[in-house]
Amino acid sequence: MNDLPEGPFDSGDSDDSEDAEVRPGPLWRHAVWVVAVTAAGVALGWVGALFRIGPEEFGLPPSAPGALWPYLLAWGAIGLALAAILRVVAAKVPVYEPETAAIGVVMIGTRLSLGWRPEPLEVAGLAAAGLLLVAVWCAVALRGAAVVRRTEEVSRARGTA
Repeated sequence: MNDLPEGPFDSGDSDDSEDAEVRPGPLWRHAVWVVAVTAAGVALGWVGALFRIGPEEFGLPPSAPGALWPYLLAWGAIGLALAAILRVVAAKVPVYEPETAAIGVVMIGTRLSLGWRPEPLEVAGLAAAGLLLVAVWCAVALRGAAVVRRTEEVSRARGTA
């Protein structure tokens, strides 16, 4: 009579309660995801570079004058590589919000590059930092999957003994 509606924490089959999930599927779906996530990151970085963030003394400057296409293309290529790594791991084990990690790294890299127009070696350093972040993100997911798998094997072994 006094039934309350189920919330996202009450339902066992709710997609909202599970942030990390395995994302299998056909190759074209993975490719579309990688391209879409990269495009979103580059676009958000570009839009963020249209205005100054913070005070002029120590804020993040707006887009510096000069050619911006080399930086957009560079972060597009870097983003494709980073998103592909995340998607490969997410297709095998549950990864917590891989799209957030990919979009965030590409957006920040694009924004910083457009604000200061670094030399190619500095862009490579930013890309290496992004790769390190993605590698740690994936390592945490792989480690978690290994622990879950090992726990399930131990519980199965105890159940049959």
